Amino acid sequence: MVNYIKESFDELKNHVTWPSWAEAQRLTVIVAVFSIIFSLAIWGVDSVFSRVIKAFFNLI
Repeated sequence: MVNYIKESFDELKNHVTWPSWAEAQRLTVIVAVFSIIFSLAIWGVDSVFSRVIKAFFNLI
């Protein structure tokens, strides 16, 4: 187990290509924007389905 942890840290330190600070910030902004857009889309669909279900049960 200790050997696995040592090799994992070595892999992260020496063999992983990390993005630059500017690229990490740019990608973070992109992820945040798409997360907001996706959550608004889900909220919209949920609102429409909620109103449809309420209308259906009001008819019954």
